[in-house]
Amino acid sequence: MLNPAVVVGIEHGDDAAVYRLPSGEHLVATLDFFTPVVDDAFDFGRIAAANSLSDVYAMGGTPLFALSIVCWPVKLGLEPLGRVLEGGAAAATEAGIPILGGHSVDDGVPKFGLVVIGRVEPKNLAANNAAKPGDLLYLTKPIGSGAMTGALKKDLLTAAQARAVTDVMATLNTAGAKAMNAAEVRAATDITGFGLLGHLHKMMLASGCAAEVDVAAIPLIEGAAALYAAGSVPGGTKRNLAHYGVHASFASNLDTSASLLVADAQTSGGILACVPPAGAARFEAVLRAEGAPVARIGRVIAGPAGHCSFR
Repeated sequence: MLNPAVVVGIEHGDDAAVYRLPSGEHLVATLDFFTPVVDDAFDFGRIAAANSLSDVYAMGGTPLFALSIVCWPVKLGLEPLGRVLEGGAAAATEAGIPILGGHSVDDGVPKFGLVVIGRVEPKNLAANNAAKPGDLLYLTKPIGSGAMTGALKKDLLTAAQARAVTDVMATLNTAGAKAMNAAEVRAATDITGFGLLGHLHKMMLASGCAAEVDVAAIPLIEGAAALYAAGSVPGGTKRNLAHYGVHASFASNLDTSASLLVADAQTSGGILACVPPAGAARFEAVLRAEGAPVARIGRVIAGPAGHCSFR
């Protein structure tokens, strides 16, 4: 029998666990780590930490503190590891939280991430199974990091493009969380490895709804579309499209790159929020005040659970 204190568990594959304390306060807990997506050790630390923090923000919560997870080949030495940890600490400082320790192991492949503990007011909790027909879909970061980081590993990006995708991935989702709270958003998720298509499908499936998306309204990292048009398709994108494409339909006027972009496997992507129409103006106002992009990309509709229509 499920512990009655568990508010959000594993049933819908949500972004984080939520646990009710005897006081009535809600704790949010998450864990995430991965291998390097950029060459610079400091930037890798920033991105990995931002990605971990994002799960708390996507629940409408506020981070409290973190613990680090380090898998590091001893043969690489401690200097680059120090830079990774410095990058993670920089992101945590920006989020206003301390990193209070962690654990490290000698491993053949570098990995870094955080356990993040936060809290969320019950009235602000946003789960991935609470979308309703009529909700407006907003995305708080541009997509395309999968294509861009894949090209980065092949030395196909300019220095400006590499900097741009790094900055997108390292940006915290604090603005999105503030906007969600202001607009009384009850359903949201962050866009990571399953891409926009995969995460949207999972949220619609859990909520018993469908979605319509205006592809032209989806914000893109500059250069990502050109990579797909040139045939540069990462393995993660192919897997996402093969797995989740059966739950999607694409308008006949869209070219192949549209399906690839929505399946693009993100690292530390934006928040996909289902905003009630009555809260849309407040949601947009907070994003603008925070200097964050405003992108309304579609809406939730009644339809086959989990189906995503791109037009």
